[in-house]
Amino acid sequence: MLISQRPEAVLLLADGTVFKGRAVGAPGTTTGEICFNTGMTGYQEIFTDPSYTGQIMTMATAHVGNYGVKDEEVESGSVKIAGLVVKKFSEVWSRPGGHASLDDYL
Repeated sequence: MLISQRPEAVLLLADGTVFKGRAVGAPGTTTGEICFNTGMTGYQEIFTDPSYTGQIMTMATAHVGNYGVKDEEVESGSVKIAGLVVKKFSEVWSRPGGHASLDDYL
């Protein structure tokens, strides 16, 4: 599904600041502390790292999702982050040995 066709999403900060975007991954409402990561690759490891449990992850890299996910590249058995904020979420992924899109994984 194209990003432009996805449901609208809102990020509401404690001070009342609102950011609007589009939703990907699991539907619903979440809360959490906003944190960031500056890694250019390794998003699957970041999202499954128990140290980020319950946090809303902001990725500094411009594109996220373009290489999908692989079963063996995890830090734990499930996604630990409570939410994800990115500038550009890739709708298409390509990777030898990859088994799913990041959207399906989330």
